[in-house]
Amino acid sequence: MPSPVLEGPVADTHAHLQMLADSACELARAGAHGVAFVETIVDPAEDGFATFDDLPLWLMEAARDLKVMEEEDDGAAGIVAAPAVPHVRIAAGVHPHNAKDWTPELKAALRERLRDRRVSAVGEIGLDYHYDLSPRDVQQEVFRAQIRLAKETGLPIALHMREAHDDGFAILEEEGFPEAGTLLHCFNLDAAEVARWVEAGCYIAFGGPLTFKRADEVREAAALVPADRLLTETDSPYMTPEPLRGTDCGPAHTIYTADVLCEVRGADTPEARAALLAQLHANAQHLLNRKPTCWQRIGA
Repeated sequence: MPSPVLEGPVADTHAHLQMLADSACELARAGAHGVAFVETIVDPAEDGFATFDDLPLWLMEAARDLKVMEEEDDGAAGIVAAPAVPHVRIAAGVHPHNAKDWTPELKAALRERLRDRRVSAVGEIGLDYHYDLSPRDVQQEVFRAQIRLAKETGLPIALHMREAHDDGFAILEEEGFPEAGTLLHCFNLDAAEVARWVEAGCYIAFGGPLTFKRADEVREAAALVPADRLLTETDSPYMTPEPLRGTDCGPAHTIYTADVLCEVRGADTPEARAALLAQLHANAQHLLNRKPTCWQRIGA
């Protein structure tokens, strides 16, 4: 099946580049298919901070790989005109699975890394009651600590919520949603659930689950989110969209989710699709491709 042809660039607002078999090649492939922006996730409790050091090399190798792809393109690979390597920013935070590993030393190391001007969010943070790999009270404590850290640094937060939306929302109401913004990652529930997050001013990111055959409720939710609060993502290497389920996911697969999102939103002409895609990309730029915060510029 040929790749979707989109009328504008797209953004992958949630990827795990360090988990991909060949991060540079996947960035090149993403650029070839019109993905212009990628937010990569770093969890210091699991990944350390190697991504901060590896990213420049990935980008350099991706530029070389992309040039080769473009030279060898026979028109069948769906490579966009004048492709470019995506701009990459970083979200750093301790995943709820790893909340048990939170220590004062880890907090201090994370706080120091947030000074890096490539960092544009604290995440992914939140609660996961499906696996319960960390005790729930510990998850909640670490979630609160990272909300406060985001507020201190002036950064938005990227949320992971699984079977814990009620507790997560309650904690955010108590702590206060960060003024810089809140992104609810990998939304895969219904319209009733999405409504309160939208009302609270959150951005809602849709990935592979939007394309799944039995995900009518997710598509109904996506149809109701205000256009200026919609985002696309992959969660690569996870959550591969249809029709590629069963294979590893990469940032390039954002185009499949964006294509379905256009359909769900009733954007059925080239002009309407271009307008929606431009809005989606602008949303990602506004929230995640931000200028350094005051805290990042001058420290504290």
